[in-house]
Amino acid sequence: MASISSSRKFTLASRASQLAQVQTNIVLASLQEIYPIPPETSDDHQGPTFTTSFMSTAGDKNQSQALYLLGGKALWTKELEVVLKEREVDMLIHSLKDVPTSLPEGCSIGAILKREDPVDSLVVKRGKPWKRLEDLPEGSVVGTSSVRRVAQLRRNFPSLQFLDVRGNLNTRLAKLDAPDGPYAALILAKAGLVRLGMEDRITADLQPPTLYHAVSQGALAIEIRDDDAEALALCRQLTHWETEWMCLAERACLRVLEGGCSVPIGVTSRLDVEAGEHKAGTLTLTGCVTAIAGDLHVEHTLEVRVASAEEAEQVGSRLAKILSETGARKILDDINEDRNRRVIAAEKADQDANVHA
Repeated sequence: MASISSSRKFTLASRASQLAQVQTNIVLASLQEIYPIPPETSDDHQGPTFTTSFMSTAGDKNQSQALYLLGGKALWTKELEVVLKEREVDMLIHSLKDVPTSLPEGCSIGAILKREDPVDSLVVKRGKPWKRLEDLPEGSVVGTSSVRRVAQLRRNFPSLQFLDVRGNLNTRLAKLDAPDGPYAALILAKAGLVRLGMEDRITADLQPPTLYHAVSQGALAIEIRDDDAEALALCRQLTHWETEWMCLAERACLRVLEGGCSVPIGVTSRLDVEAGEHKAGTLTLTGCVTAIAGDLHVEHTLEVRVASAEEAEQVGSRLAKILSETGARKILDDINEDRNRRVIAAEKADQDANVHA
C-alpha cells in the first residue's frame, strides 16, 4: 500500500444537496477518525488533512423534467468528474446508485463503504391514518421520481396512481404535506431519510418482493483518479468488503443489461459470510425487470459461493444474462423506444412554444 504524504490536503467533493453534504461529512468523519485533526498548537502532526467542496450537477439543475426522460446516466456525476480529472479535487463522494457502471477513462471507484438499509420506504402525508400501501384508498396518488418503483408498484397495486416528484428531500416532503397537494404518500430511499435524521417520517419499509430496491441503493462510494495511489490507500481503509461484493454483483447485473439509473431494474442481495479469517461466503442475488405498465415482469435468483470480488461480479453478469434470455431484454428495448418517443415529443413541444412565444 502506498505511503501517504503527511503534508497533503485531500479535497472531498460532492453535489451541493443537503443529503450529499451529509454523506460527504460521513466520509470525512471516517477519514478524520483514522487521521485526527491536529490541535492548533501542534507542530508535529503526522498524516493528511481533509477539506470539502460542493457543486451542482445536471440532475440538480433540471428539476422540471422526469428522470425517466433525462436518461439517467451520469446526471449526478459528470460535472464532478471534470474537476476530479483536472485535479481540482481528490475524491468524489457519491450515492453509489447514482454512479454509472462505466466510468470515464482515468477514474475508478476507490472505496465502497458499509451499506445502510437499502430498502425503499413508504412516507404518508402528515395527519393521515394509513400504515401500509394496502391502506391507501383506490385512486390515491403516490409520488416517486423512479420508474423502477412505479413499474413494480403498478404490478402489485394497480388501484394506485403514480406522479413524478422532484427536488431534495425537504422539498418533496413539503409537496407531500401540502393540504392542497395531490400526493397521499411518497416512496423514498430509507437510507436518505436515516442519514438526514428523518426516520420519524417512515410509515413502513417496502421489503422485497413487494418492491426490489435500486442497484447499490444505500451504499456510499468514493471515486478517485486511477493514478492517485495515495487516495487509493486512504480508500482501502474505508472499504467494507461485504458491501463491496454485493454492490459489485448488483452493478455487474445492471451493466450487462445496459440499464441506466432510470430503468426498472430491481435487486436484492445477501452475503452469508463463512467463519474464519478468509473472505468467502454464499451470495444470494435476486434481480427483476418490470415493464412500466406493470404487465410484464421477469425475476430470477442465484445462490452461489464466492471467494473474491471478481467471483461476485460474475454472479451479477450470469444473472443479467438469465434475465435477458427470459424476457428482460424485450422489456428494456420497449422502454428505450418509449423514452425516445417521449423525448422527441417534449423537444417538439418546446420548439412550438418558443415559436409562439
